[in-house]
Amino acid sequence: MSLHITPLCDALGAEVTGLDLSQPIDPGEERAVLAAYLRYHLLCFRGEPLAAADFVAVARRVGAPQRQLLREQRHDQVPEVSLLDSTYDRPEDKPDDLRRVRLSGWHTDDSYFEVPAKATLLQSIEIPESGGQTRFCNTQTAYEGLDDNEKQRLSTLKAAHRYDTLRAPVRPKARSPEEVVETPEVVHPIVRTHEDTGEKAIYLNPNRTDRVMDVSHDESETILKWIYERMTQDKYRYDHEWRVGDLVIWDNRCLVHSVNMDFPVGQKRLHQRILLRGERPV
Repeated sequence: MSLHITPLCDALGAEVTGLDLSQPIDPGEERAVLAAYLRYHLLCFRGEPLAAADFVAVARRVGAPQRQLLREQRHDQVPEVSLLDSTYDRPEDKPDDLRRVRLSGWHTDDSYFEVPAKATLLQSIEIPESGGQTRFCNTQTAYEGLDDNEKQRLSTLKAAHRYDTLRAPVRPKARSPEEVVETPEVVHPIVRTHEDTGEKAIYLNPNRTDRVMDVSHDESETILKWIYERMTQDKYRYDHEWRVGDLVIWDNRCLVHSVNMDFPVGQKRLHQRILLRGERPV
């Protein structure tokens, strides 16, 4: 079986076939996959759900796994793996306004850390019959779509990121005292440079970005609203329709994502996730 890399849409993403992740990878194929990852920012590998230890072994081929902040979500035997269950167990768990479900908001993983995760590996274990897609937007292309004056303005700005900001419509899961200590407010540039490609991308997190630094509250709100509207346009977007066993890896340095939380009550939506250690945004 030969390696094939097929784009998923014009905005971002590619599907990789002809590669068995459980086996050693030919160096030439490894270079081709890495090049595709840096070009498309998201790769999808179809297959069967992996055991947690095997999932970590795959992740270590492409980076250094880091542990999920919330201890309650860590796998009992393999703490680098977190189990993410977004199932609606009861009718009252699903609000009429799905914006009240935190996963439905656009975000990039772990921006509340001084050194955020550079990539996320997510594999579906159980999925509902309908809905539940993960949506992605390409913030590198969104940056490239700005005019020179807009790029110059954003390049001078930094923003505060917090585990919880009142700008988000829904509060996140509660932290333990230890987890609170581990997540002080941090400041990141609004435009970051990708350390592997040198390309620039907008780096904001609507679920975690609290404010633009060194401007008034009103100006901060105006700037953030304008950026969010620009970077989440449909032309920058790909919606992933999950199949059981899909393993998707994406680049948090130039993508944001959210979840379509409109799926049936009582139907399981369960994924396993690994975050890869990154570098401080510059």
